[in-house]
Amino acid sequence: MLDRTQPNQPEDADGLAQPPAVIDDSGSEDFAPVEKHRWRPSDIFKRASQYFFSLTFSSLTRRIVSLNLVGLVALVVGILYLSQFRAGLIDARVQSLLVQAEIISGAIAASATVDSNAITVDPDRLSDLKTGESYGPNDEALSGLDFPINPERVAPVLRRLILPTKTRARIYDRDGVLLLDSRSLYGRGDVLRFELPAPSGVKPGLWDRMTTAIRTWLNRGDLPLYHELGPENGNGYTEVQQALGGQNAAMVRINDRGEVIVSVAVPVQRFRAVRGALMLSTQGDDIDHMVTAERLAILKVFGIAAVVMIALSLLLASTIAGPVRRLADSAERVRRRIKTRIEIPDFSSRSDEIGHLSQALRDMTDALYNRIDDIERFAADVAHELKNPLTSMRSAVETLPLAKSDDSRGRLLAVIEHDVRRLDRLISDISDASRLDAELQRQDAEPVDIRQMLTTLVTIANETRHGTDVKVETRFDGNPAETFSVPGHDSRLGQVIANLLANAQSFSEPGSKVRVTCRRRRREVEILIDDDGPGIRPGAFEKIFERFYTDRPHQGFGQNSGLGLSISKQIIEAHGGKIWAENRPGPADTEGDARIAGARFVVRLPAT
Repeated sequence: MLDRTQPNQPEDADGLAQPPAVIDDSGSEDFAPVEKHRWRPSDIFKRASQYFFSLTFSSLTRRIVSLNLVGLVALVVGILYLSQFRAGLIDARVQSLLVQAEIISGAIAASATVDSNAITVDPDRLSDLKTGESYGPNDEALSGLDFPINPERVAPVLRRLILPTKTRARIYDRDGVLLLDSRSLYGRGDVLRFELPAPSGVKPGLWDRMTTAIRTWLNRGDLPLYHELGPENGNGYTEVQQALGGQNAAMVRINDRGEVIVSVAVPVQRFRAVRGALMLSTQGDDIDHMVTAERLAILKVFGIAAVVMIALSLLLASTIAGPVRRLADSAERVRRRIKTRIEIPDFSSRSDEIGHLSQALRDMTDALYNRIDDIERFAADVAHELKNPLTSMRSAVETLPLAKSDDSRGRLLAVIEHDVRRLDRLISDISDASRLDAELQRQDAEPVDIRQMLTTLVTIANETRHGTDVKVETRFDGNPAETFSVPGHDSRLGQVIANLLANAQSFSEPGSKVRVTCRRRRREVEILIDDDGPGIRPGAFEKIFERFYTDRPHQGFGQNSGLGLSISKQIIEAHGGKIWAENRPGPADTEGDARIAGARFVVRLPAT
């Protein structure tokens, strides 16, 4: 007996059934017994990664995340480039270096002179003094004294003052010649370490070049480039030149590695005489370390903000891209599978564009399926209605050669003529009904004056009367100046009223009347058409609006196509209105039962 759970089992050479092949994810085939599937951690991770991939890399999700991140990146880059922290840090560093330089220059001026107590006195000058004259250290004798900076005395002082500050100090004499450089000051017991130059031909790595380029782009601005001048070219520094002129000066430059160099220069004076200049400058990475730390803090905040923004963007995208994808997939299934109804996901509970889109797609799909059903029913009804006269005509044509008398042949020819007229009437009504929807869709709705339309149609009905002696009366309830205007197509609305008037006249007794009443009901225009006919049979109030349905016992078979009321309902519903039929109650009979006074058709249309 064949096992339904394991079809097409392979057999070995002995005819025994082999266990089914199990194919793993890698595509390899492994013959093993079938086991119940168990969720492994790798399967869960795979499913989760597939869902995340499909969610992350959809077009809409990618755009949302990208645009949010671009805005955040632009904000962070602007903060890094235009940050006031760097400018404030440089200003504070300039001020601190100026104060530090003035203190050090004062200390140098106090301890850097040679034989400051040795004064030479000229005895001949004393004998030439007149009454009231004096000879002292502030006279021309002092002007001849010279107090040069003694490097041996300055070096220990400079080293003690500079070492804790981690700055570079240089002392220049009055000619701009370098006397001392703090980089060359070493105390007793210090271990000397010299930076060896990089081997020739060795270029910095890619990472070093990238960081240098980024740092230079962020720091450069309008800053001049720093160059290391020789010991004889102290005047090449603008601040040193100004300091030798007796003024404090400061400069901010950038070196070839993109590092900010802040340098200040102050004059070294004694008795208001400039003996040299002291230049203090920061190390290459002094300010950059603090700026880098501040930028790293900003980047950390950016990283946290980016993670939060990506999470929120994915959450936002899941509420947009996910429903849109589901709606698109459902619409694609609707396009491929017409015979079976596909349910569009319902997001109408959302009060946003997705909810509106979902409701619109659901309404559109329902309308599409209803239209398809109507077309199928219409085609079946048309085939059925056309088949009846064709069958009758075929029988008459086949019987005609067998007729022996002129009377028989005349009756057969009358049947054929009747069926031909019936076919012509059916084809005309079917053609009118088939192009009705397309015509209503192509034309734009315009205001239609119901008062004028009813007056015209009632006048035409009274003049023609369609072979009956039934008069039509019209009445407008309400204010005479009140307007009865509706948006729509005047020709099609006139077709509905004319059809209802002809229908009422055909069911009325000769000499009776058809009454047309028009009135306003809030935002609607209501039209009532009453006749004095036999009314409508119970249970047929809805059937009379179906295609090809006729209930005219007083007329011969085939005299009506049964499409008039169906077309009228189709036109009224296309205008957003409603139409229905009911019986008018009349006076009670002798047994107390209510009698039917006639039929009433009610039409309601939205007013402008």
